[in-house]
Amino acid sequence: MSCLFGSSLGTDTSNNIMEPQSQNLKTAPFLTLGRFHISEDYGFLLPNPLRELPGHYRPWMEIANRLPQLIENHQLRAQVNEMPLLNCQFLTGYREWRLARLVLSFITMGYVWQDGETQPEEILPRNLALPFVEVSRNLGLPPILVHSDLVLANWATRNPGGPLEIRNLDTIVSFPGGESLRGFILVTVLVEKAAVPGIKALVQAVNAILQPSPDSLLQALQQLRVSIQDITGALGQMHDYVDPDIFYAVIRIFLSGWKDNPALPVGLVYEGVSKEPLSYSGGSAAQSTILHAFDEFLGVRHSKQSAEFLHRMRDYMPPSHRAFVEEIRMAPSVRAHVLSSGNGQLLTAYNQCVESLAALRTHHLALVTKYLITAASKAKARRTSHLPRPPRALEARGTGGTAVVSFLKSVRDKTLEARLHPSG
Repeated sequence: MSCLFGSSLGTDTSNNIMEPQSQNLKTAPFLTLGRFHISEDYGFLLPNPLRELPGHYRPWMEIANRLPQLIENHQLRAQVNEMPLLNCQFLTGYREWRLARLVLSFITMGYVWQDGETQPEEILPRNLALPFVEVSRNLGLPPILVHSDLVLANWATRNPGGPLEIRNLDTIVSFPGGESLRGFILVTVLVEKAAVPGIKALVQAVNAILQPSPDSLLQALQQLRVSIQDITGALGQMHDYVDPDIFYAVIRIFLSGWKDNPALPVGLVYEGVSKEPLSYSGGSAAQSTILHAFDEFLGVRHSKQSAEFLHRMRDYMPPSHRAFVEEIRMAPSVRAHVLSSGNGQLLTAYNQCVESLAALRTHHLALVTKYLITAASKAKARRTSHLPRPPRALEARGTGGTAVVSFLKSVRDKTLEARLHPSG
């Protein structure tokens, strides 16, 4: 749930520089995670991300490794302007491409927002724009920082044999924000990890309907409920590791995009790619595949406006993850199956999943209130502070432009409406 406290109004379909990769997925009688490049151990997280690129790309890595200091000292743009234009042909293997994208997306956000919202850079230089767009096309993603960069490919264990806990985790690339930025990213990594049993439960449940096996379906629904509750618990660690004032005043701007953002109203020119500015949304929790998959599985139906936004955010997911959500949507309806089965245990288990998902969304809403709405009020009231003046363009709104509180209330309320009532 990266960019957890921001949501946005989606992509601009007129930006035709993206070529979505065709999946060519063969229809299999039973669902498996492997078909969608989803890890049995890590879910949507990239397993064991690389930390170093080949020597040819040292100029990128040297900047990425000093990114917070370069931004804070207002030296990043000068460093990037002297960077050589590097060819992507020496990148081999999926994990190298993902690390290249992680590095280039972070450098891009830092370059645009180095001097804050009052002086955003409106042109991305070709030595950054060309490789960033090439890597993005290769991976089927838009050329802007998204959840799959910020979180899914941006974690490493300090002790490889140790547990996935905050104290044993680190980020690979960072922005200003110190421990709060580290906490924001790594708590979200733990949210993704907590979702793994739930993702497996979806697969088990779909296959249990196809077989059919009521016992296996009941077990899967119970596992999904526990996983959703574990996600809520993991999300609660934000309170321990992320300072709301630092999130609001320091971190947030680097997650902001150039669509529906008054600070960059026409978008960003990618030099050597397009003469016209291109608009892409900032980060959003909705770029995480978890809740999309859970919603489709449980048959949650959102309002027209919310659904349009959520569907646009799927363009910001890795294509294979997007395909998994679509596969869940096309699978036999668990809701209809439970209702027609007349099985009281299944109905109770289904409703408990729905209620747990609504509770997760209530918790997320409380976090947004603390880290966005309350933090904005406090920032306005402060006359002097060691913190920079927070961005005003997106005051009390998500990093991409939506009225985030009303959006989250709507998706929570629509989730509860999915509860089933026994017939007769």
